[in-house]
Amino acid sequence: METLANKIAIERAKSSKIHDVDFDNLSFGSVYSDHMLVCDYKDGEWSAPKVVPYQPITLDPSAKIFHYGQSIFEGMKAYKDENGKVWLFRPEENCKRLNKSAERLAIPQIPEAYFMEGLNALIQVESDWIPQNPGSSLYIRPFIFASGNGFHASPANEYKFIIACAPSGSYFSGKVKVLIEETYSRAANGGVGYAKAGGNYAGQFYPTKLAADKGYQQVIWTDDNTHEFIEEAGAMNVFVRINDTLMTAPTSDRILDGITRKSILDIAKDEGIKTEVRKISVHELVKAAENGSLKEMFGAGTAAVVSPISGFGYHGKDYDLPELEESYASLLKQRMTDIQYNRAEDKFGWRHEVI
Repeated sequence: METLANKIAIERAKSSKIHDVDFDNLSFGSVYSDHMLVCDYKDGEWSAPKVVPYQPITLDPSAKIFHYGQSIFEGMKAYKDENGKVWLFRPEENCKRLNKSAERLAIPQIPEAYFMEGLNALIQVESDWIPQNPGSSLYIRPFIFASGNGFHASPANEYKFIIACAPSGSYFSGKVKVLIEETYSRAANGGVGYAKAGGNYAGQFYPTKLAADKGYQQVIWTDDNTHEFIEEAGAMNVFVRINDTLMTAPTSDRILDGITRKSILDIAKDEGIKTEVRKISVHELVKAAENGSLKEMFGAGTAAVVSPISGFGYHGKDYDLPELEESYASLLKQRMTDIQYNRAEDKFGWRHEVI
């Protein structure tokens, strides 16, 4: 029986770069594996995916990606357990979100079978690139961009879907100090904040640079209208613990529906931690910091899983958070990574074995 998996052509690299890689000293997303998945959209349909050697892309200067920014992406990881089995974490959620982003940017959606079967084929070919050092993984970057030509302001007629991989070491940046943003906004109502569009991230760099110039590592984004409510932490969802309640902002047009965010909420509930998904005002945050009820803040995302926040700045004043021996951040990160690396029971059904 002919299946999509049988139709995925595989062109193997003539030689491998893997022997030149120091897997004990991997920085995040800077070393790339031997192969990538490529799939082209032309004449109204997606061609069958194919695995090819990792290589540069040739584009015409009039390719619409350069002019109108039709570009979306995802971030995910492949993990190898102690027995050498390879696992993905909730990959179907990445596929759904990529297509949600595609719809918002008038990009043709990628068929789920193309995403899932193509990803599976690529990871099978690249399994040797998945490091087994503690905390290491193979970072996976699926993305779609407009490759069709034209200076006229309209959606392109051709697109390219690619999945590329980068073996990465344990991602730990230490605790970060953040600045609550009072002028710039990451996204607005009716905009594309909920999509993983390249332009969303480009627009963050300048305000983040201004915060860095003041001695902060990241910004806490606030709502676009009043700047009264916190929304995200840099490129991550943000969690706040006041007393023993763990809170995060609701998703909206402005806030990314993070897969790590959703997973943390489910794990927290399973641990018996009280959770609330609601608006969190800057005033409430400052008041909690002043009276000692603010116990933790952390960012949540694919790369770091959980990134603890040591303090925040607002209105020219800094507020430090306490050092906790048993934090929600460390507990939730351990629970999640144990599932991802197949070290613990997956009662949620999130693990996907690559066969």
